[in-house]
Amino acid sequence: MTVDLPLPPADLIARFADARVRALVLLGSFARGDAGPWSDLDVVRFVADDADDAEPVTHLITDRLVVVSTVTPAQVARWFTEPEEAVKVIASLRQGWALHDPAGYFAAIQARARAFAWDATMQARADRWASHQMVGWIEEVHKGLAGLRRADIGRLLNARFGLSWGLARVMLVQRGILLAGDNTFMDALAQELGPDAAWVALHHQAFGVAGVDGTPPSLRDQVIAGLRLYALTAHMFAPILTPDDAPLILRTAQQIKETVGEWERLG
Repeated sequence: MTVDLPLPPADLIARFADARVRALVLLGSFARGDAGPWSDLDVVRFVADDADDAEPVTHLITDRLVVVSTVTPAQVARWFTEPEEAVKVIASLRQGWALHDPAGYFAAIQARARAFAWDATMQARADRWASHQMVGWIEEVHKGLAGLRRADIGRLLNARFGLSWGLARVMLVQRGILLAGDNTFMDALAQELGPDAAWVALHHQAFGVAGVDGTPPSLRDQVIAGLRLYALTAHMFAPILTPDDAPLILRTAQQIKETVGEWERLG
């Protein structure tokens, strides 16, 4: 495989592959072959020791953004056992390109990613994770309801985040959608659920995506759509909610149904 890079691979290896690095790998748009003039270089340093864990570091090299992540063995293990990690990483690993892999360390990880299957054990973990996340986003539901009542922009903005990005991530994980890139989540959800599904329509509105007339919904309407999206998601997830989580989530969905009509009428 050949990859057209804006920076010489030898320079990246010399700069980022020190003695601790077992493999230096390119992920993201350049590895997939769909990079544009503003795409950053996603470089991953696979290290041998969990003690070398570090936050990603961003560099600007000859006007190209280079984001360098350091990945430990413990992190690699989580990619294959934790559904919220698998959806973000597995598809990207399948398309990754090794800049430096002298002992085949990344080759083994990539082979494992290509053989990865979303089995019943992973689905059970995804269901539990999604159930707990739905409880976590109840606070944003309450902020949305309070924001509508008070016309409080701060509360509405906080609610919009949880009821758009938050619910998108919950659905991605619960459905086991392995993303090839973080910019594809909206299309991936539409493909999974169906482009004409009510969930997809509400999801677009919650994000402020313009409707058929080309006019984006107001902040108020985005939050109302997000609240309705939470209630719909709760209904869809009812069979997989844990016994502890279900009363909280389903009561919250009922509160939305009881009150959101009032805010729509007040509009």
